[in-house]
Amino acid sequence: MKPKTIHLVDDETIIHDIFKRIFKEPEYRLIISENKSQAKGNHSPEVDVVIMDLMIPGSSGIEIFKELKKDDPEIKAVFLTAFGTIESAIEAIKLGAEDYLQKPFNNLEIKHKIDRLVKERSLKEENLQLKRVLNERFSFQNIIGKSPALMKTLSLVESVANTNSTVLITGESGTGKELIAKAIYQNSNRKDKPFFSFNSSNIPPTLFESILFGYKKGAFTGAYCDKKGIFEEADNGILFLDEIANLDNETQMKILRVLQEKEIQPLGSNKAIKVDVRIIVATNVDLKEKVKNNEFREDLYYRLNIINIHLPPLRERKEDIPLLAEYFVKKYAEENKKEIKSMEPGFLKHLMDYNWPGNIRELENAIVRSVILAGGDILHIDLLPGEILGTTKPAFKKGSFYERIDEMKRELILDALERHNWVQKLASSELGLKATTLSELMKRLNIQRT
Repeated sequence: MKPKTIHLVDDETIIHDIFKRIFKEPEYRLIISENKSQAKGNHSPEVDVVIMDLMIPGSSGIEIFKELKKDDPEIKAVFLTAFGTIESAIEAIKLGAEDYLQKPFNNLEIKHKIDRLVKERSLKEENLQLKRVLNERFSFQNIIGKSPALMKTLSLVESVANTNSTVLITGESGTGKELIAKAIYQNSNRKDKPFFSFNSSNIPPTLFESILFGYKKGAFTGAYCDKKGIFEEADNGILFLDEIANLDNETQMKILRVLQEKEIQPLGSNKAIKVDVRIIVATNVDLKEKVKNNEFREDLYYRLNIINIHLPPLRERKEDIPLLAEYFVKKYAEENKKEIKSMEPGFLKHLMDYNWPGNIRELENAIVRSVILAGGDILHIDLLPGEILGTTKPAFKKGSFYERIDEMKRELILDALERHNWVQKLASSELGLKATTLSELMKRLNIQRT
């Protein structure tokens, strides 16, 4: 663990000795300066807290503090003051010092005070680092790709990011819809407010309302206390609703009300709560077709589809595959402590030739697998899954024409179910089937999750 670095600026040897007893190694690292010149030479951003006397020969503690603060604006300082110099200590606090202690001081008190200030500085640095990571991860410049199709999409993202417009993100599974939603958030005027992501694909319709809108104590069996919903938690921020097509008609109607009235009503409450939430939604199905089939509310569709950002599938932006592959190789080599220097030409050729039905997510999984299985520092083609190498074509059983057709149907359905984690609603949408039709086929073909 990194020691807590304390910089003491004081010319009295007895104070030096006291601080050496209070702040012992290895938990602390104590730096001692006796004058202005030493203080400036010894100080660095690594210092967690400066403790300085107000009276320093040839200068003053306040003067030194002003000089140090120029180079380290986040400096945390505590002043030591003798009787009669309280006014000067208060002046130092007005200039940005954290606190002052009057001599003689209590050793335990000063230790607790310094520990608290070190923790505050550490937390602030962690928050700044997290913000830097988020900015790098979700800024437009760092979304990987250079294809014209992606550039066109990102141009639209840039245009809408700093507005309050509702956005509908469309695209196949695995194309990065949530990444785009977070990029919009990180570049919006709400980036310092909450961001919530809600995926409705595996949530029973009966739970949607309580999760989204919250509930009051006693609203239903098990509601032992009031609970805020996601809309209220996201107030003034952004809510990303993924797989929006899965919401039932009643929940769709209530979301429409939020968009129109900017208010919600928790379960069990007769009082509406005003909310200011920007909504971004995503789907991998054709919502317009859902509207035609009366499976999605037309009024909600037009409320959501103010701005439509469509993410192209990976097969339409193949020039991005080498960049994505290099990124994933570097990322997962570091995570798995592997020295991967390159991909052999045949490896990359297979990546370029494959059609990627699972899009970027499937590419990422293929790279992870290859990195983990790699025995050397080069990724060879034999590390790729069989479907990418073209060696897993289904071997249909012998039999009549209809038996072979059934076998083909079985393979197609199993493939769709596996890629959607056996969520039948998503698999049926991909296959262009009604959910009831898929269910009937699964029964007839004896398809069960093992």
